[in-house]
Amino acid sequence: MKLIDLIKKVINPLKIDIIKYPNSDLRRRKKLLAYHKVSKIIDVGANIGQYAMLTRKLGFKGEIISFEPGLSEFNRLLKNSEKDKNWKIYNLALGSREEKSTINISRNSYSSSMLEVLTSLTSCSPDSEFIKKESINVTTLDSLFSDLVDKNDVVFLKIDVQGAEKQVIQGAKESLKKIKGIQIEMSLEELYKEETLFLEMIEILKNLGFNLYSIENGFFNSSTGKLLQIDGIFFRDE
Repeated sequence: MKLIDLIKKVINPLKIDIIKYPNSDLRRRKKLLAYHKVSKIIDVGANIGQYAMLTRKLGFKGEIISFEPGLSEFNRLLKNSEKDKNWKIYNLALGSREEKSTINISRNSYSSSMLEVLTSLTSCSPDSEFIKKESINVTTLDSLFSDLVDKNDVVFLKIDVQGAEKQVIQGAKESLKKIKGIQIEMSLEELYKEETLFLEMIEILKNLGFNLYSIENGFFNSSTGKLLQIDGIFFRDE
């Protein structure tokens, strides 16, 4: 009997599903990062560092640079990153321009956004409701890029900023010329007021030279099963 069959036999009475880890989305992402020889990841909208920690579990050894504007989340990010010497963190938001702004903090923290949340999200995810505001500092990737990246780095940009992804892109037009790949969260319907939806975002990135290589399922309505967000992974073909 194979080991996996033995495990299933033992725990089946507990009605526990066994899911292969990493799943197909993560295995595909791991292959893409390796194939394109990515050596540095810029993690925009890090929250407490979930993406970076998962990326380490997938075997990525290069430098990770994380940005998180929320103070409580940043403090947890600081703790999670302190033993990783190749992981730098900044208590900043990235956007289309340098400014002082505010972020709406959600009850679950990872739905926090600079945009206004809509009932299309809160009706199926009550924990995404905003409970307070915080003052934050916003800068652009273009203003920091030369200090973060060396000439020989192969850079992958991850953007997960709850509806404000287009603003990050607008503040990175020069940087994007030197970036090999992008992973970006995209909504299939409007969850935050005036956010850019997935079809427009795909077109924006295509015009900037990035082609869609992979899609990963994201947030969905647990009552209806309707998929509401996906992650798109894009690379330059050259």
